[in-house]
Amino acid sequence: MIRLHVHRSRFLGALLMLCSSCGWAANWPGWRGPYHNGISPETNAPLRWSRSQNVRWIHRLPEPGNSTPIVWSNSVFITQSIRNQRGIIAIDRRTGRARWNAAEESAIAERTERSNPYCSSSPLTDGERVIAWLGSLGVVAYDFEGHKLWHADLGPQSHQFGYGSSPVLYRDQVFLNFGPGTREFVVALDKTTGKEVWRASGPNPGGDDTYGTWSTPFVTHVGQQPQLLVALRDYFAGLDPATGKEIWSARGLGLQAKASPIASGTVAMISGDLRGAEIAIRLGGSGDVTETHRLWKESPPRRRVATGIIVLDHVYGAQASGLLDCIHVETGDVVWAERMSGSGANSAIWSSPVLVGNRIYFHNQGGDTAVVEASPRFKQLALNSIGEPGNASPVIADGELYLRSHAALWCIREGTNSAPASSNPPLTANPTR
Repeated sequence: MIRLHVHRSRFLGALLMLCSSCGWAANWPGWRGPYHNGISPETNAPLRWSRSQNVRWIHRLPEPGNSTPIVWSNSVFITQSIRNQRGIIAIDRRTGRARWNAAEESAIAERTERSNPYCSSSPLTDGERVIAWLGSLGVVAYDFEGHKLWHADLGPQSHQFGYGSSPVLYRDQVFLNFGPGTREFVVALDKTTGKEVWRASGPNPGGDDTYGTWSTPFVTHVGQQPQLLVALRDYFAGLDPATGKEIWSARGLGLQAKASPIASGTVAMISGDLRGAEIAIRLGGSGDVTETHRLWKESPPRRRVATGIIVLDHVYGAQASGLLDCIHVETGDVVWAERMSGSGANSAIWSSPVLVGNRIYFHNQGGDTAVVEASPRFKQLALNSIGEPGNASPVIADGELYLRSHAALWCIREGTNSAPASSNPPLTANPTR
């Protein structure tokens, strides 16, 4: 059994120096940040706020949405549905006003559930283009002025609960878990042209309207070898990002997963949901590693929609019921589990946490955010609320915190002493670009 014996402060300090050297320290280019793992490369973020304290601006949104905003330079981008249009809104980071709204017209009756509105997939950017998956409308790339660069038609997506996986970027390719539904696969697209590079499916085809995965792929490295971690129906696997060929796979996840794979060092984890299990795999194997490399299995699973954060020997996460927990990576043992309280009417958690320095930000459906110390000993540092329900994950960029509710996008910054009025009237549908 491999153990990590790095002092916590030295680990976080080294991580922050590494992250700051990449030039993305003030940006949040995808759903879970610069390294797709929920860890911010910054050291400071607001600790306390309310509807009338430390609010820089509020951008009102035309319809509910679950997607997480992304940030690059002076722009914030979110995917947004406006009646029968699906697209991206670009918002000026300094003023909170919309710069442009680029949308595609939907001519079909898309299926989803009220709790998972249209455009639930978060966008990504590399600083030159903004890329988003719009369900059956395909994957679309726009430049920073809102002009369409390319469109990849992947065919119809249909499931009673809609879709939720977000695209991820590695080198020059965009990876997407297309599904759930009767058509389920992982696909790689060229980021500059949208051309399909490869497509891979799991051993268990889709076909029902209950199961499937909403998981977002995750890129990790095993030695010098990059691996694309994916979760499909009872199929947790590491693929070669260049070809899509399987390196290893494990059974036991179950047929449904809403959380996404995570990995650190030599361990990868995934949490299944309905009739599934939470499992951890020792990386470095090949072929079917179910019996040879599985570290532990928790069944029934600790039901999660949120994806956790690994710090040293522990993973910090949130169960859908609103229970925050700290689990030992190697054993699966619960170190602590605490109920998140708040003033909102709903304490359930779908939002994935974010780590800034030694603080973890957990955001629940009622609009409350608990700030907890990243430590094997539970310590809550603050509890804040914007008083509006939502499911998007927190975002940290250049000392600012962005929270998306179903009604608005909030920009939180310390030193702002009064809550401004809404910075904009809600957008309406516009001619498609």
